[in-house]
Amino acid sequence: MNEHVQPASSAPLFNPLAPEFIRNPYPHYERMRTTDPVHLTPLGMYVASRHAEVSLVMRDKRFGKDYVERTIRRYGPKIMDEPVFRSMSHWMLQQDPPDHTRLRGLVVKAFTARRVEDMRPRIQQVVDDTLDRIIPQGKMDLIEDFAFRLPVTIICDMLGIPEDHREAFYTGSRDGGRLLDPVPLSPEEIKQGNASNALAAMYFQQLFDLRRKSPGNDLITQLVQAEEDGSKLTNEELTANIILLFGAGHETTVNLIGNGLLSLHRNPDQLALLKARPELITNAIEEFLRYDSSVQLTGRVALEDIDDLGGKRIPKGESVLCLLGSANHDPAVYPDNPERLDITRPNVKPLSFGGGIHFCLGAQLARIEAEIAISTLLRRIPDLRLDDAVNAEWRPTFVLRGLKRLPASW
Repeated sequence: MNEHVQPASSAPLFNPLAPEFIRNPYPHYERMRTTDPVHLTPLGMYVASRHAEVSLVMRDKRFGKDYVERTIRRYGPKIMDEPVFRSMSHWMLQQDPPDHTRLRGLVVKAFTARRVEDMRPRIQQVVDDTLDRIIPQGKMDLIEDFAFRLPVTIICDMLGIPEDHREAFYTGSRDGGRLLDPVPLSPEEIKQGNASNALAAMYFQQLFDLRRKSPGNDLITQLVQAEEDGSKLTNEELTANIILLFGAGHETTVNLIGNGLLSLHRNPDQLALLKARPELITNAIEEFLRYDSSVQLTGRVALEDIDDLGGKRIPKGESVLCLLGSANHDPAVYPDNPERLDITRPNVKPLSFGGGIHFCLGAQLARIEAEIAISTLLRRIPDLRLDDAVNAEWRPTFVLRGLKRLPASW
């Protein structure tokens, strides 16, 4: 990798794993938007940083995922022999129609607005149980003890993971994020990825058997039945997409809750306002999504030559990385100081859930989980203080932006 290390004087515009970039990517984004909005990186990918190009690329049919081709192009012809890449190639997130349409069609019913609204009481109960257990201690890590437990519990409910299996998921590692970063994985990281993929696959195979024998009212039962139909779903697709749903179903929501709480405590005026006017929570969640998105980037591949994207020609087969976090701070869309947190900001429509056919399935679920988690915490522990709001410790991944820990006391 060292051939791409440049002296500080000509620091690269886009260096997403650099510590200062992870700590605060937003000044770097502003530099990109103003100097080179569709930037060609040393790794050969284009990076779109303005709202206009980002929304276009996500919605335009001339762009797709083309995962296998794109990955072979980056790692060489043998890469699809690696189990972790083979598994990811079956994720609906990495698929183009018609496979994408078929896979998404099998799970979309579990995430309808109606279904998700009906989960409110259960979400509230999980948050209250967590706080009942933790309030007497007078301190906690807001990530591990609070933000993490809720989405893991809810996705376990939805998938039909039995209660007595869940402890492993609560204490499980949160280091899968590297797989998504736009910087190639080292052989060592691929080996780790293969190992955790194998563990997950082994566990879910056992769970599929259990649900074939004793069906439940859950997503895994539903998908196992689709798999038996043969035409709808192969076993490899079933396993890969359950792994995707499990990861996507908690990682990003943990970060939304954590990033939201950090931004409130870094902006005490906004924290005071939300405590005084709890009904602002729905708009506040949209502003948290905009202000510091849990997912910073999504990618597409040009399926044909594109003559003009922000002044650049994109040849067929080239990748365009869409910087969601940057688009969310574009002054062309948010003229009233996009760098400020404002929970009363009108017309917030963050791109944090992506767009087009890959728009996040769990968007509404994530919003409701964050809304209930944050408003209940503020109501039940009004005097909560962060130990250190200034020097927050970020996880060393870029695409999934989130905190390692966030200690607090009251």
